[in-house]
Amino acid sequence: MKKLSNYAYKALLFCSSLPNKFSQHIPPFQFFSPNLSQKPLFPIHHFFITHGNTQVSGYTSPATHQLFDKMPQRRVQDFKNVEGHEIFELVNIVKENPDILTASQVHALVLKVGMLAHLPIITTLLIIYSRIKNLISSLVLFGEIIDKDVVTWNAIMTACIENNIFGYAVSIFAEMMNEGEQFDSATLVIVISALSNMRDLRKGLVVHCLSMKMGMLSDSILGNALIDFYAKCGNLSLSECVFLEIECKDVVSWNSVISGCLNNGRAEKSLLYFKQLAGLVKGGDTVSLSSAIAASACLDEFGCGQAIHGCVIKLGYEESCHLSVANSLISLYSQSGDIDAAEYIFDKMEYKDIITWNSMISGFALNGKIGEAFDDLHEMQFTRTIEPDAVTLISIIPLVAEFTLLREGKAIHGFTIRREMGAELPVMNALMDMYFNCTRAKDAENLFLNMSKKDLVSWNTIISGYSQNGRCREAQSLFKKFRSGISKCSLSTLLGILPACDSPNSVQFGKLIHSWEVKLGFVNNIILVNSLMYMYISCGDLVASFKLLEEIAYNADVVSWNTVISGCTQNGHFWEALNAFKLMRLKSNIHDTITLVNIISAYGNLELTYEGKSIHALALKTSAGQDIRVQNALITMYGKSSDVENARSGFELCFYHNLCSWNCMISTLAQNKNSKEAIELFRFLEFEPDEITMATVLSACRQLGIIRHGKQIHAHVIRSGFYKNAFVSAALVDMYSSCGRLDIAHQVFQSSEEISLAAWNSMISACGFHSNGQKAIDIFHEMIYSGLTPSKVTFINLLTACSHTGLVDQGFWYYNHMLDEFGVQPSTEHQVCVVDMLGRSGRLHEAYNFIKELPRPPDPGIWGALLSACNYHGDLQLGKEVANILFSLEPENVGYHLALSNIYVATGSWNEAGELRDIVHRKGLRKSAAYSIIDVGSS
Repeated sequence: MKKLSNYAYKALLFCSSLPNKFSQHIPPFQFFSPNLSQKPLFPIHHFFITHGNTQVSGYTSPATHQLFDKMPQRRVQDFKNVEGHEIFELVNIVKENPDILTASQVHALVLKVGMLAHLPIITTLLIIYSRIKNLISSLVLFGEIIDKDVVTWNAIMTACIENNIFGYAVSIFAEMMNEGEQFDSATLVIVISALSNMRDLRKGLVVHCLSMKMGMLSDSILGNALIDFYAKCGNLSLSECVFLEIECKDVVSWNSVISGCLNNGRAEKSLLYFKQLAGLVKGGDTVSLSSAIAASACLDEFGCGQAIHGCVIKLGYEESCHLSVANSLISLYSQSGDIDAAEYIFDKMEYKDIITWNSMISGFALNGKIGEAFDDLHEMQFTRTIEPDAVTLISIIPLVAEFTLLREGKAIHGFTIRREMGAELPVMNALMDMYFNCTRAKDAENLFLNMSKKDLVSWNTIISGYSQNGRCREAQSLFKKFRSGISKCSLSTLLGILPACDSPNSVQFGKLIHSWEVKLGFVNNIILVNSLMYMYISCGDLVASFKLLEEIAYNADVVSWNTVISGCTQNGHFWEALNAFKLMRLKSNIHDTITLVNIISAYGNLELTYEGKSIHALALKTSAGQDIRVQNALITMYGKSSDVENARSGFELCFYHNLCSWNCMISTLAQNKNSKEAIELFRFLEFEPDEITMATVLSACRQLGIIRHGKQIHAHVIRSGFYKNAFVSAALVDMYSSCGRLDIAHQVFQSSEEISLAAWNSMISACGFHSNGQKAIDIFHEMIYSGLTPSKVTFINLLTACSHTGLVDQGFWYYNHMLDEFGVQPSTEHQVCVVDMLGRSGRLHEAYNFIKELPRPPDPGIWGALLSACNYHGDLQLGKEVANILFSLEPENVGYHLALSNIYVATGSWNEAGELRDIVHRKGLRKSAAYSIIDVGSS
């Protein structure tokens, strides 16, 4: 009795430490193991008492659901009276569908008639309390039992498992061995079930050894439990070994190994085992069939999946009646693109569970059927027995993100708040990603800051989101904070932060990421190496990028080469892109559509028409020549090379056009001063125009200076809703400014919902060309105050405005403070503006000294600006000196000869002017003819 009192006391003490709601996870064990002072029966006792690594999982395997009912039960002895039999039958009836009220009533009845000492009854009561999630009462009852048998011990361990207290179930098994109690194979099945949920491989190995020592492995149920256990612990080889050792395999054995292979990413093995099972007389059941269908979907073996569907029909497992099979078929047909077949199975089903709805919604999302996905979600909410769960939302949120449906995304966010799903980390992470995709970085940031718990995916999402939304400093700062607080860093973390290194100022941070990549052992990961190469190119360190490429040259795939080529092309390193392409052909002789598109773009930007034609020929020799992207790139290349005829031929010879084709051709005509033809082509457009079309046509109107055409396009922009686009607004400002209507340009600028940097630049330029330099300066400061960072173009426009309005001192100040105040490196274009500004104001020698003091040899364009100023002010001596410099730099440029000739004429040096004209005539130099346009009837 003393021992019993001590045990009951400890059980009650344990119960008092548990929380009220067992439906919630209990923290890793602070539980005690009763009677630890006794010497253990087996030497493994210390092994089971260690709870430090115990993991509590909310998932219970279907194999462990109501596990106790499937175990061998004790033989119930005859009762002395009929009342005993009736009470025992009543307790068993309550066990089938218990609730708190009936449990309390039947417990009181048992207590009243004095049958609480009867082992079968008290054991059944223990299970009843467990199933109504009142584990405390189960443990108290267990503590009151004096003579426990193996069934009682099995029952309390099962109760712990059903309430997700897996570690304590293992502790009870250790105590059972301490007390010298005999156990059976059913006990080991229960313990393996607990360890399976804990994913505790080491303790499971000990139980396996124990079962071998006791000669219990002949029990197929125990063997099946071990197959499932090893598979869940990720040790598929041991799982297969146990399967092979089972002499009498039943369908559960096959199901365990088939599903185990599938869950460990070995879908091909899963199908192989299923084919072996299908060859047996017994065949498969719903579990094996649904697993095989899922394996076919994973491997994209849709033909095999359809064959298994035929097997399903042949075996009589009708889809409408067997949930798991129907759910797998819905996923299979959704992934194969046959969404109609998936929907047919869904509509035919008599009963649908949450997995069914989620599979169908996910299928619609996968196939871009956004309307149907939302319709099913809406219909699902009106199904009484089923409510959307976290998986439902995770299926629909990526669709919202892909199509940037902010309104629907906010509605889903509201739904999660109403249903109190804020603790569901996958849902919160998906919502963050959605907000970033919808360019709502602030909303994503608020969501992140308000999350009570954050996992690695949360950090990866916000770091990647900041990087993709241009908030590079925030991404870098957050990464540093992440590294200081969390030691674990994944491949996704590194891939997410690398896009934040996109300028020379970030190269040191990029090198830090590179060092982390080496430290974490990702040095051979081709995806990360590709991202690193692109990062170095974006930061201007081409040497580091090409060094990485050289290290992987013989193992590089086409994506690696394309990464370098596209990175160089997009960052203006066109010659380097061409060199990488030559090396690519030399090392591997592989290329694809992406390669050709980028190389064609490089040739176009370099205006290498002849070489561009050779790539055109290469494209025609392969199937890539028929790709619409390559054809569009060729049109653009010929346009940039001023070869309008070949561009037009390429456009006309396309087998089919898309909107991009029309945009490329219209842009080509506009860039090559064929603005009237560009507008005519726009009138015959075969597609609904987009923002790019509108911006391009407005550029053509600006060149023509015909405001009535521009107004018509403006009206179309308003009707189409494109006025909200920042680039279209900037094009409208340019067009009205060039047509002399600064007032309308200013109205468009102020009415823009989102003012882009391009729009600010256009407005500064417009004020400058309309001789309102001070207004241009004011707008520049407004832009800085709004939080935007000025660009190279911003300062070109600002310096030009100062030049046109004589604001020399102000212009000089902005030039001198471009780098230190605004972070913009002065370039040749800015220096031309300064020379022009000094030249217009007559300060020619200051301009000359400015050029001489430049850190690098000046570009011909800079000397050309000074020569124009000398022409304007008639400074013959300086003009001759500057002209001689230009003749040595660009001897074939007729403009310089004519400028010097005009200076001679202005100063009365007719003989020198004549001699210079003769030189031009002998060399055959010609100046392009100018033209003027008058728009009759314009308004």
